[in-house]
Amino acid sequence: MSIDFSLVGKSGGHKDEVLDKMAFVRMEHLSKTYPNGTVALQDVNLTIREGEFLCFVGPSGCGKSTIFKLITGLSQPSKGDLDVFGTTPKEARKQSDIAFVFQDHTLLPWSTVEANVRLPLELRGVDKKTQKAEAERVLELVGLKDYMKVLPRQLSGGMKMRVSIARALISRPKLLLMDEPFGALDEITRQTLQMELLNIWQQNPEMTILFVTHNVFESVFLSTSVVVMTPRPGKIAATVNIPVPYPRDESFRTNAQFGELVREVSAALEH
Repeated sequence: MSIDFSLVGKSGGHKDEVLDKMAFVRMEHLSKTYPNGTVALQDVNLTIREGEFLCFVGPSGCGKSTIFKLITGLSQPSKGDLDVFGTTPKEARKQSDIAFVFQDHTLLPWSTVEANVRLPLELRGVDKKTQKAEAERVLELVGLKDYMKVLPRQLSGGMKMRVSIARALISRPKLLLMDEPFGALDEITRQTLQMELLNIWQQNPEMTILFVTHNVFESVFLSTSVVVMTPRPGKIAATVNIPVPYPRDESFRTNAQFGELVREVSAALEH
C-alpha cells in the first residue's frame, strides 16, 4: 500500500503539488527477520515523498524503529527492496543528508550546548568558523542561542531535547528521523515542542520528517499522514491522510475534525 498524498499539503501552495515531488524513500515488499527468528516487518510497501511529515503509530514491537534502522542502513532487510534518495540506505547515509533524533537526548554531559550541537560538523572536518556560525543558526531556530555555553545538566528536559533537535538540524538534513522524541516529556512541554517542530519544518520546506510515536493525538496534530502499524509482525494496517492545512495552531486540537481524525486512527489501531 502506497501513501496517497493527493489530499494533503501546506497552505499557500507550499506543498500543493506533492505528487510531483521526488520519492525520497521507497519500500517494496520489505521484510525483516532477526537472527533469533523474530519477524519484525512483513511485506511493507510504502512511498514517502519529499517535504512530507509522516507519523508512524502502532503497538510496541510492531517494527516502527526497525523501519528507521533500515532507512539509515544500520540494519539490512531480509527480503524486498528499499531505496533512499534513489540509492541504497548505506550510500544515502554517506551523503550526510539523514539525521536522527532519539527519545533520549544523548548529549555529552561534559560538553557545552554549543559543542554538542557542533559535533556532527566537527566529525566531518568542517572548519571551526562554519561550525560556530551553523551552531548559532540552529540554536536560534530552537530558541536556545543564549545558552550556547551552558552544560546539559543546567537545562530542563525540554531544553535538552531542543539541543538534540538543533544538533540534528545543523547538517541541514533532507530527511529527519525522530523516534519518540517527546515521549519522556510532560504534556505541556510536549505540546510546546510539537508547535516548535512544526514551525521549524515550515521554515525548511524541503525537509522530510518521519516521526515515531505511541500518541495518536500527537500523530494527528503533527502529520500530513499517519501510518498505522499492526502488532508483530509489523505490517501497514492503514494510512490516514490528515487533510488539514498548515500552519496549524492550538485550536486544531479542540475542533471536531481533529476528534474525527483521532477516532479514525484509533479505529485502525484496533483492527
